[in-house]
Amino acid sequence: MPAGEAQIEFLDGDFRVLRPGSFVRCAVTSEQIPVDELRYWDVDRQEAYASPEAKLKQLGIIRG
Repeated sequence: MPAGEAQIEFLDGDFRVLRPGSFVRCAVTSEQIPVDELRYWDVDRQEAYASPEAKLKQLGIIRG
């Protein structure tokens, strides 16, 4: 897998790699998420999240 940031299209239950890379960035924390460990994203916002908590922070459900 090429080094650098991947470009991903997030789909319902899956994603499509548009530009190969080894990671994507969390929309909340900017943490690098290895593509093979990517589990959380938002289809409508087209954003990746490092954890469920990061998604809840983005939605304003939890603070911190």
